[in-house]
Amino acid sequence: MFKRKTIGSRGPIGTAVALSALLVGGAVSAKDLTMGTTSPTSSHFTISVAMSKAIETGMEDTTVNVIETGASVDNVLRLARDEIDLGLATTDILIAARNGTGKFDGNAISDTVALYPYSASVLLIAATEASGVTTLDDLDGKKFNPGIRGSAAENLTTTVLSMFDINADLVHGAVGDAVEGIKNRQIIGYSKYGAANSVDATLQELMTSTEMRLIGFSEEQEKAATQAMEGVGFTTLPAGLIAGSEEMRVPKLNVFFLTRTGVMDDDTAYDISRSIHQNMDLLVEAWPQLTEYDIAADAVATMEAGIVYHPGAARYWKEAMGN
Repeated sequence: MFKRKTIGSRGPIGTAVALSALLVGGAVSAKDLTMGTTSPTSSHFTISVAMSKAIETGMEDTTVNVIETGASVDNVLRLARDEIDLGLATTDILIAARNGTGKFDGNAISDTVALYPYSASVLLIAATEASGVTTLDDLDGKKFNPGIRGSAAENLTTTVLSMFDINADLVHGAVGDAVEGIKNRQIIGYSKYGAANSVDATLQELMTSTEMRLIGFSEEQEKAATQAMEGVGFTTLPAGLIAGSEEMRVPKLNVFFLTRTGVMDDDTAYDISRSIHQNMDLLVEAWPQLTEYDIAADAVATMEAGIVYHPGAARYWKEAMGN
């Protein structure tokens, strides 16, 4: 059975189950899981719903409650408060949480771990043609939405703007608010992660009524962002991704679903990973771009690159690859 919640509270876990787990000194092995995602207008929300169905299909008598959140940073904070069992986040946010850097400076959540990867995402910074903005520097003094509050997009965008003393007039709000603000000429653009080398549904919808332009990073800005934020990489967007766009460099990050070892036991982490892997057809149905994606190979590759996985998840992915 699938339930969708759009509130910020944790799905209930039976008191007796929780007490039993505490008495034996372990994490709760929940059959009622709460999944932190992002804005419902994001394509990442769509794939998250498909993942909830995959988990429910693979784990008998399990219900996954999907909730709207502020994405990466917000999801890690919710994990720390034991409000969710798993949540999506980008590489840089996972590393910052474990190390107590960036948004988590001095407040490490060191047991934050990956369950599985599922995507590479690029940061798309879009501005209206009418604004005349063609570079990040041109955002100075302009009303601009830096991303959902608590998201990886907001974190990276505001960090880079601050590093280069670009004093944009930041207008915070959800993706839907940003789209309406652009249409009504209250703001000139927004920042949002989208699936790698593609334009997500939000920008596609916006371009039906408003001429938009993508903004890339200069060589200096790319170098500074890479040095300042561990886990941030860059990729080249091809020319023509949207009408009239040139080839440009933009941030690229892996996206994972995370948990904490203090929240989830080994068997649950193993079963979630197995369920995702064995029901990839449900994910491909939601995101056709995953058709050729080898999730097990990507999981092991990111482990080897230094991403720390939950021991139960790591055991499954290594078994799946025959390691």
